[in-house]
Amino acid sequence: MSEQKRITSFQPIVDANAKVLILGTMPSIKSLLYQEYYGNRQNAFWKILFCLFEQEFSEVYSDRVALIQEHGIALWDVLQSCERKSSLDSDIQEEKANDIQGLLQQYPNINTVVFSSQKAALYFKKHIGSIAGIELLTLASPSGANACMSLSEKIADWQQLKTKL
Repeated sequence: MSEQKRITSFQPIVDANAKVLILGTMPSIKSLLYQEYYGNRQNAFWKILFCLFEQEFSEVYSDRVALIQEHGIALWDVLQSCERKSSLDSDIQEEKANDIQGLLQQYPNINTVVFSSQKAALYFKKHIGSIAGIELLTLASPSGANACMSLSEKIADWQQLKTKL
């Protein structure tokens, strides 16, 4: 069994054109290793977004970042830090939330927060609650651990994102 370690999330990817903020829970071990949001190749996040925007899939992280920024999407995590022995959200302990309200004040064009999992939504509700004027939307987890849904089912659920842009 692995020892619990305190881990810290990434800085947000955001610019003044962002209309939607996608929030995950906390980067996986592989994401932290690669220093990339959704860096675990078993996670379908980037495949879903490239499909949604009808773009050819790219493994190049800078292309991925460009894709979300071109479409008014910001990316961050609900949690700033936590203790966790694996990549599973169920292993998260001693969590501390990011200053999401501060980010939303700094970027007032963001009017929707999309959660990339039920757990991200739960941690948001636990630490932040709700924010006046901000719509909250929870979509299917793109994680490989969410094996009960096929990629095409996840893509279908994520179509809702396009209506917020």
